[in-house]
Amino acid sequence: MLRRIALLGLGIVATATLARAAEPKVGDPAPAFSLQGSDGKTYSLDQFKGKSVVVLAWFPKAFTGGCTKECKAMRAQGKAIREFQAAYFTASTDTPELNKKFAESLELDYPILSDPKKSTAQAYGVVHEGRAVPERWTFYIGKDGIIKAIDKGVQQRTESAGSDIAAKLKELNVEAK
Repeated sequence: MLRRIALLGLGIVATATLARAAEPKVGDPAPAFSLQGSDGKTYSLDQFKGKSVVVLAWFPKAFTGGCTKECKAMRAQGKAIREFQAAYFTASTDTPELNKKFAESLELDYPILSDPKKSTAQAYGVVHEGRAVPERWTFYIGKDGIIKAIDKGVQQRTESAGSDIAAKLKELNVEAK
């Protein structure tokens, strides 16, 4: 009986390790997505391939303090971000309706993408066992569809999220418009 419990425990650890190992890393192809934006349009990674870098900034929940600060910071630095050949979005697992209300309340000039089924969030590793809402991580995806950088420290810098994105695009030598 003790051996069976030990083997079961090893299986759980191995499964958890495999689930976390699937998290995409710099140099990996970015998981494909097709998500509805707060502006009513559907956006897919494929539509930007070969044309522009994609910045995908995941946040936990609309209408919460940190998410509001992050989205406002991105709006405030929109001009600096738009100087680069980059499409940029925030994304959450909230419904399209809730994200539309949130975007309108903040007067955002960029779309919030909605993933209520959490399939894209899981593919990006931001929703996982023990984490029902997305991690506050930002992915930088090259024109070639490859992940160029992942910022997992946004939680500590929500108020500078916009300027951090512009600085990272410059650091990654993303072409200017």
